[in-house]
Amino acid sequence: MSATATVRTQDAGASATRRRTGTRRRKPIERGRRRSTLLTIFVWISLIYFLVPLLWLFISTTKDNSDLFSTFGLWFGNSFQFFANIGNLFTFQGGVFWQWALNTVIYAVVSAVGATALATACGYALAKYRFRGRSAVFSLILGSIMVPLTALAIPTYLLFADMNLTDTMWAIILPSLVSPFGVYLMRVYAMDAVDDSLLEAARIDGASEYRIFGTIGIRLLGPGIVTVLLFQLVATWNNYFLPLIMLNTPSLFPVTVGLAQWQATASAGGGAQVLFSTVLTGAFVSIIPLIVAFLFLQRYWQSGIATGSVKG
Repeated sequence: MSATATVRTQDAGASATRRRTGTRRRKPIERGRRRSTLLTIFVWISLIYFLVPLLWLFISTTKDNSDLFSTFGLWFGNSFQFFANIGNLFTFQGGVFWQWALNTVIYAVVSAVGATALATACGYALAKYRFRGRSAVFSLILGSIMVPLTALAIPTYLLFADMNLTDTMWAIILPSLVSPFGVYLMRVYAMDAVDDSLLEAARIDGASEYRIFGTIGIRLLGPGIVTVLLFQLVATWNNYFLPLIMLNTPSLFPVTVGLAQWQATASAGGGAQVLFSTVLTGAFVSIIPLIVAFLFLQRYWQSGIATGSVKG
């Protein structure tokens, strides 16, 4: 009888312990669910905030100039003029929009690839090599991030004017190759993404530093490289102030400056309310490549996160 009572007492104690443990474990889950609900609401609010301007822009491209000012902004007009606006966009002034779009692609792609390559090499060197003055160089890079680009516009223009490079494509590409934020981001990312023991093992096997960087470093820095590439691509694609002060020839304009000129023409007395639908259509067409680039490259972010989430 005493043994049976002892077993029953132990079972009752274990049941009580499980009940207490289960009660304690349910509370964090419930708190987590409440936080998840709030986070979901915040995400939906943010999504609406970012998508409403895009929705307004798309709806505006389906209206003619009269409907733009006589109908509700977030609903369609009396007639669907999207394809007519697209035709006007690519034929107005002899189809100069095609040239502006090509210029924008050249500026953005060349600048983004070059800036990403320089930022990756510089960030990797600052993170994985020990040399005299490394801290000072990194401090200068951090300081340059704080300097607004508009403060450097006039000195940059004077410098390129002395070299007779103004009103050329190089006046847009060369300044865009320097990305202090990209260097900072790659340096921070390389500190954790590239293991020092892996580099030492490659050196022991006789691999050169160039081969280590090309076969090991670049592969491990993939998500960071894509991040810098997208940042620089968007920055150069949307750049307006630098082309405005550097370029005078309309055939060299990017989309931003070209559409701004059309907008100024539409706002002038003689051309009032004639080009508004064309300008809005051009703005809508100009953001499509950025959306496609983001959708195509985001898988590299996801693969990078998944690769780094499990550590052996």
